[in-house]
Amino acid sequence: MPQGHGLEDGGSAASSTPRPDVFSPFAAGRPQAPFVVGQLGQSLDGRIATVTGDSKYINGSAALDHLHAIRARVDAVLVGVGTAIADDPLLTVRRVPGRSPARVVLDPNGRLSPDAAVWRDDGARRVLLRRRRVTAPVPGGVELVAFSEEGTIAPGAIVAALGRLGFGRILVEGGAETVSRFLADGALDRLHVLVSPMLIGSGRPGLVLDPVERIAQALRPRARAYLLEDGDVLFDCDLRAGGEGE
Repeated sequence: MPQGHGLEDGGSAASSTPRPDVFSPFAAGRPQAPFVVGQLGQSLDGRIATVTGDSKYINGSAALDHLHAIRARVDAVLVGVGTAIADDPLLTVRRVPGRSPARVVLDPNGRLSPDAAVWRDDGARRVLLRRRRVTAPVPGGVELVAFSEEGTIAPGAIVAALGRLGFGRILVEGGAETVSRFLADGALDRLHVLVSPMLIGSGRPGLVLDPVERIAQALRPRARAYLLEDGDVLFDCDLRAGGEGE
């Protein structure tokens, strides 16, 4: 896939739909060195929800199709426990052809109900990530990966553990805090940001990273932009080819 700053087609305009090769980097993933893509949907001013938590639906139908297309191309989709509780997501492929990936929940302290939608037995693998000291029951058929960390479980350790389970392509779907942690830890290879032409003006922010003093310290990954048919814009950010600002 051609790389560079700016928009598709030489930087003059965005393409109407993501080209098939937007997914070509996924092929590099293998369990020994997983490929990890993060996904975030937000408004033009960087909000993922209002002050009350309302977020349905910031992005349009084409953006949802793209999210499902990512799911269809990965081995596992990971969400944090906050998203699992708030949204009770299915994490399946329904809007495009393809196989649903394994569902992984990062739940360090055992907060998620065993009746959550992600734990239903539909043939997909289900994996629970939590701290070793937690004693809450594990839902039937769910694979448990226990970490000895007492503080935050490092994203790099999570990726390595999922690789040992045989997952070579991993989607970090949410929430924003989880995606931000993986980005800050350098655990993402790619970041797909779906931006809706909507101004909320307040509410919950998307990516939140440690502050920098100078613009030159900001991350400036190589990116391509694609204009989707309903007005949303996909930014496909290559986090391995870019780096800090120039």
